[in-house]
Amino acid sequence: MYLETNKELTINIPKKKGNVGSSRWIRMLLRSKTGMAGMLIVLIMVSMAFFADILTPHDPAQTNVAARLLPPSWSEGGDSSYLLGTDNLGRDILSRIIVGSRVSLLVGISAVFLAGIIGLAMGLIAGYYGGFIDRFIMRVVDAILAIPNILFMLIILAIVGPSLMTLILVLGVTTWVVYARMIRGETLSIKERDYVRSAKAVGAKDFHIITKYIMPNIISSFIVIATLNVATTIILESSLSFLGLGIQPPDVSWGLMLSDGREYLATSWWVATFPGLTITSTVLGIIFLGDWLRDVLDPKIKAN
Repeated sequence: MYLETNKELTINIPKKKGNVGSSRWIRMLLRSKTGMAGMLIVLIMVSMAFFADILTPHDPAQTNVAARLLPPSWSEGGDSSYLLGTDNLGRDILSRIIVGSRVSLLVGISAVFLAGIIGLAMGLIAGYYGGFIDRFIMRVVDAILAIPNILFMLIILAIVGPSLMTLILVLGVTTWVVYARMIRGETLSIKERDYVRSAKAVGAKDFHIITKYIMPNIISSFIVIATLNVATTIILESSLSFLGLGIQPPDVSWGLMLSDGREYLATSWWVATFPGLTITSTVLGIIFLGDWLRDVLDPKIKAN
């Protein structure tokens, strides 16, 4: 009888945990208005970037002097074929926003992926091994944090020269310190737990301990920080492009569109306003989604 009970537990418990986990995600998403809004905004932006070639009503690079600085279609003097109006060269603003989503999201996600990989590796090494390695990595982190982030990026881009790949690399290698500090702190705590000590006692290799016992316990925090940092990276890319050291023509990004429209704020407000609203809504959507993920992945929050 004891064996039958034990067998039943081993079969049913994993199944139950999986159902509870997935249903908990769905319930928390449905209960969270900001989470739903964030996911909807992110899905719209990702879909817009993926299907940009289909969705653009005009060629985003095509100039039309006759249609220069047309207001939005609902305003006086607007043209129904240019829903959000045109810029100083007669290019369709809506088409450029749609195409610009590709570059802005590509830079944001790629730079966060690069920074996350570097920060994860450095944080795990520093936290697990400690000693001189820990002190050396943390001093490097402190040195990078001592320099204002945007200034550090401007110096590198001014020396190397702006391009899409350079921008991704610069954003990646200057923002990994955020991940390294967080991962190091969690690793220092986890490596002192009994199951890690037991693994060391039976002769488990360091790589096995790190990948099997430490990483699974920090991955949820890592995902939340990475999600929120996509929003920060998009803002940084827009700022650098606005200053002329980010994305360069003929490529299109939201920050570059803001830079093009700053001289026309008093007379043609739509040139800079719509790209600015797109950046704001995207960043808010990512932040809302990140907050929801934090609630879902936090083991201290129980499902009702």
